[in-house]
Amino acid sequence: MIAITGATGALNGATVDHLLHRVPPDELVVVARDVARADRFARLGIEVRRGDYADAESLPAAYDGADQLLLVSSNDRGADTVALHRAAIDAAVAARVGRILYTSHQAAAPDNPFHPGTVHAATEQLLAGSGVAWTSLRNGFYAHSLQWLAGPWRETGVIAVPGDGPVSWTAREDAAEAAAVVLASDGAYDGPVTLTAPAAPTFVELSDVASELVGRRITSTVLTEDAWLAAQAEAGVPPQASSFLLGFYRGAREGFFAGTDPLLGELLGREPRSARDALALT
Repeated sequence: MIAITGATGALNGATVDHLLHRVPPDELVVVARDVARADRFARLGIEVRRGDYADAESLPAAYDGADQLLLVSSNDRGADTVALHRAAIDAAVAARVGRILYTSHQAAAPDNPFHPGTVHAATEQLLAGSGVAWTSLRNGFYAHSLQWLAGPWRETGVIAVPGDGPVSWTAREDAAEAAAVVLASDGAYDGPVTLTAPAAPTFVELSDVASELVGRRITSTVLTEDAWLAAQAEAGVPPQASSFLLGFYRGAREGFFAGTDPLLGELLGREPRSARDALALT
């Protein structure tokens, strides 16, 4: 049996949909904080159980009987996310789960300026010390993030960022499908696996792509961090949010998102979606 957390969200919800093409619904369990939000899975014949990382006592029963458990990383910026992940991993150990799979990031590193990268690195250390077989799905930076990270370039004609560097913009939809393939492989992938698009363009290169998409010249400029933060404040972005995003640009500048790997395309059996595809939707 495969248990999936976070299925009411876009990433693992899509993974469940792909799994249904590979395994029968009675071999799946969806674990949700709010079971009412998982009603669509129940209507497909999937068992839905309540489980919340912040309620450790709810987790062992939620994971009971799982041969594989897909743990989504917490996106609660106000919480101690590593502690939440520790609770989930401890519960999986208590429930004697056969393998834990975790939605990590290619830039999982303790010195990553982008805070989620440090969380992923710490969580992978917990997995390595758990005594349970584990797989870390190191997804590339999600390409739909270009909706805000590239700024309002269609209106301004400029991609203005406070730091530039190569980023392997990876479609969340492709990462979700690949996770289903890995889960259906029943342990064929062990430890960290990197799932990225095959290219890592810079914002300068993306400005050329944007120009082709709209048929007019789109330029790219690197602002000082202070100037960019001031522009964010003027646009009404809360300081905490802009500070969080600034970590991404610093990480890009330092090359944390530059790596690419062919595995994603191999798992999908096709070419992954590109940054061009994502830009076309912004």
